[in-house]
Parts: sequence; structure tokens; C-alpha cells
Amino acid sequence: MLGSVVVLSILAAQVLAHYTFPSLIVDGVKTEPWVNVRMTNNHYSQAPVTNVTSPDLRCYTSSTNATARTISLPAGAPLGLACDQTLYHPGVVNVYMARARARTDVAQWDGDGQVWFKAHEITAVTDGGKSIAWPAQGLGSVNFTLPRALPAGQYLVRVEAIALHEAERVGGAQFYIACGQINVTGGGSGKPGPLVAIPGVYTGKEPGILIDINWPIPKNYTQPGPLVWTG
Repeated sequence: MLGSVVVLSILAAQVLAHYTFPSLIVDGVKTEPWVNVRMTNNHYSQAPVTNVTSPDLRCYTSSTNATARTISLPAGAPLGLACDQTLYHPGVVNVYMARARARTDVAQWDGDGQVWFKAHEITAVTDGGKSIAWPAQGLGSVNFTLPRALPAGQYLVRVEAIALHEAERVGGAQFYIACGQINVTGGGSGKPGPLVAIPGVYTGKEPGILIDINWPIPKNYTQPGPLVWTG
């Protein structure tokens, strides 16, 4: 009996350590879960994506085939992606965006092709091998500001929180992913880039994905993916 209780406690702890991003934060208000964010395959299990070549790396909706409602906000406005708890694991965050093609409703678009640019990141803080810190760890949401130069249009906004506590082996990094849908108004004439495809942006062997964060303590950290486009 005691053994069963221990096993159940371990399983419960593992579930609590996982997370999803079911809501956006627009005008300081958190949207209802899975309304403006496409419901991910792990909305119950909270299991991460670990295969960076899988189509699930994009929006993680291969089972749900979910879409969402598109919410409007102006270029230059703050935007957040809310976690259902907090980012429990040590790791980093990337936010990618992709503009739907002309005359295409973003709700009917899956973000295929070389169309994604990085809009925000939260990386590690290193000290030459003395220490490594994870500013994303413990956050309840990922927040950034849309560039004022961002062209008007409909976009997918994709968050990935990369947990690195088991990343010393290929496939050990855990990706917690979600895609929201926004309509940007009053935009500028910027040209976001560089553009990448998802999947395709990672091999899984990048130094920021395949890494032992425990020992020896990394002297530096290389954020996966392209540079952030700031407009």
C-alpha cells in the first residue's frame, strides 16, 4: 500500500512539473483557456514535445486539429502568453511569430514553410562557469511588446519553453508549446526576419538544446534559433 502511495505521489509531482500555455494576455487581461490559443495535444497530459523534427514542434495540435478565435491588438502593444501554473523546470523561452499569407484566414492556416521569425526570448545568465541562472524559471507568463514596425495582419504567435533538466542526451530537452492567434492593427513597414521553418529550425544537437546544465557548469549558453527581430 505504501509503495502505491509513493508511486502515485511521484506521478503527481511529474504532472505538476509540466505545463501548458492556454491563454493570451491582452490589455492586461488573461483570455479564457483555449479560446485565443489553439488547444494542444497535451491539454490533459501536459506531456512535452521532445522530437524537434516532429510536426508537433509547430503548434502541437496533430491530435486536436484545433483552431482558435483571433484577437486584435495594435502594433507596439504588450502581449503575454499565460502558463497554467509556473515554468517549473530550468530552461529558456523563445516566442516566434508567423504572418498568415495574403487572403488567408489565420484560423485556417497551419504555419507551414519558412515563415517564422523570433519576436522574443528569455535566455540563461552565465558567469564563466561559476554559476548559471534561468530567469524564465518560476514565471507564470511570458510577456513582450509587439514591435511598432510589425506589419498589420493576422499572425500565429508561438511560445516554446525549453526545459533543459534532462538535456544531456539527444531528445532529452522538453518543449512546452502553444500557438495563439492575433490580428495586428496599425502596423508599420518592417520586414521581420530571419525567417525559419518549424519544424526545421532545430536539429536537436544545438549547444543550447543538447547540453548538461549541471556539471560542469556551462561557461556560457547559446540560445537556440535565430536572432530576435526587434523592428
